[in-house]
Amino acid sequence: MSALIMSISMEDEQKNLLQQIQRLLESEDMPALRELLSDQRNSDIAEIVELVDNEQRRAIFDVMDKPMSAEVLEKVDEATRDALFDLLGSEELSNLLLHLDPDDAADVLSELPEEKREVLLDKMPPVESAQIRKLMGYLEDSAGGIMDPIVISVQEEATVAEAVNKIRAAEIDEDFYSVYVVNKAGQFLGDVRVRLLLTRPENTKIRDLIDPDTIYIHVDTDQEEVRNIFSKNDLIVVPVLDKNHRLVGRITADRVIEVAEEEAAEDLYTMAGTDPDELEKFSAFHAARVRMTWLLPCLIGTGITALVLMFFHQTFNLEGLSLVYTAAIAFVPMIAAISGNAGLQTSAIVVSGLATGHLAALKFSQVFTREVRIALLVALSCGVLGGVVCAFLVHTKATERTIEYGQLIFAFGMAMFSAIMVATTLGLFLPFFFRKIGIDPAISSGPLVTTANDSISVAIYMSLTLLLAS
Repeated sequence: MSALIMSISMEDEQKNLLQQIQRLLESEDMPALRELLSDQRNSDIAEIVELVDNEQRRAIFDVMDKPMSAEVLEKVDEATRDALFDLLGSEELSNLLLHLDPDDAADVLSELPEEKREVLLDKMPPVESAQIRKLMGYLEDSAGGIMDPIVISVQEEATVAEAVNKIRAAEIDEDFYSVYVVNKAGQFLGDVRVRLLLTRPENTKIRDLIDPDTIYIHVDTDQEEVRNIFSKNDLIVVPVLDKNHRLVGRITADRVIEVAEEEAAEDLYTMAGTDPDELEKFSAFHAARVRMTWLLPCLIGTGITALVLMFFHQTFNLEGLSLVYTAAIAFVPMIAAISGNAGLQTSAIVVSGLATGHLAALKFSQVFTREVRIALLVALSCGVLGGVVCAFLVHTKATERTIEYGQLIFAFGMAMFSAIMVATTLGLFLPFFFRKIGIDPAISSGPLVTTANDSISVAIYMSLTLLLAS
């Protein structure tokens, strides 16, 4: 409960910051805006940039210094960053990328079309450009794709004094805890902790301080395995080696935390039958297409279930039971399953947005407008496709009851549409309601939505069937 209260308090602060920034933008008080932004975290500014329009984004980037602008560009979601790519000129973009770590710059550039990516890389100094190109040559979800290529290394013949001098001369913004040791061929030998450099005589040879059991990973190691290695061994940083055992970079714990969040979100969306990219896309058509990709196999599977149930009508010799009623009952699992999954998809997106603290997810009106459009597209698609499946499965029985079966198919399509709209509404409203009364919204995303939806959707379906097919 205390964590939830703290989260709500932080959200209020973010909303207040948004209001302050919008007031300054409206009054065109750029000096005050510059001063306000200079005192804020880059991550907070990034969330504000996600919510304002392009004209206001342009004004915000105009008052920020280059390092802060670069960090904000890297932290915004993909949809906003895509808009910023069009808003900022290629010259400005290339300058901003130079203020990012090479691994972050590579991540940002990977979202651009190859032609535009090459234009930006050509505008950079050769050394930085070559570094970024090399990183982009690795798979995105591999150790090479997430590593930082900037490391401090010394040869085994160096002394403690030489190692300390190299640290002092190094231009590195990130914290580091050890110095890596390599041989003349650049092959990794181990590391030396900084505390040993501070406590040993200056003329001590580095080779005498090497920890030969240093854990390392290779550039082609999957990022999920990297996360497991960090977790299992309580690591803060780990060196990355190429296939020839040469030192090429390092991965720090903060980068692994980002990977863990990405993997957890991806697993959540996969379980709910949606896609992790959906949060970064504002197109209702894109989101509906993603959700329908997952719902179609469910539609086919429950169609087979309906066929099995209709087969048992004759097996059990239920001559006194209307075949139309049997057909109606056969499609109950399809109605419940499809609408339940649609509701679960919506609640998964909303709960994830609330959990990560995205201001866009906290604005109910904005989420409602977007999800209703997606739900209408999904409901219409499932209603039509479900009606087609229903017609296909019952057409062989329609010789003497064409009107009854036609009414059943119409009732089914209407019920599918209505049930999905109801389920989506529940998946949207319940997380916000639970959050409002101080209960973890995640509770509403599973059994509650599914159970309520099953009862409501079946009631809608059977009522429409009774009304239209009687």
